[in-house]
Amino acid sequence: MVHRLVVSYGQPDDPAAFDAHYRDTHAPLATRMPGLVRYTVGAPQALDPAQPTPYLVAELDFDSEQAMGAAFASEEGRAAAGDVATFATGGATMTHYEVTEVPVSR
Repeated sequence: MVHRLVVSYGQPDDPAAFDAHYRDTHAPLATRMPGLVRYTVGAPQALDPAQPTPYLVAELDFDSEQAMGAAFASEEGRAAAGDVATFATGGATMTHYEVTEVPVSR
């Protein structure tokens, strides 16, 4: 099973500064977390333009909830978590869950 952390970043005060810091500092910190098996990011777009959307969403996958906990307890995980406050001026919401695959019928 995969355990997923989803980080939704709100609209930053300075999008260019956010992008540069995320790309050059934060992502390299996060990729060093032990036990990280997959890391993806994307800029979501609402299907309904009246709905607010995050500026950026990151998904970090681990083998288990315990592996995620160990990653954030590590020196690398503490560094990545501590870095969020330095650039996420629009806030960051973090949620996590056990991924369950739903069969697709064709």
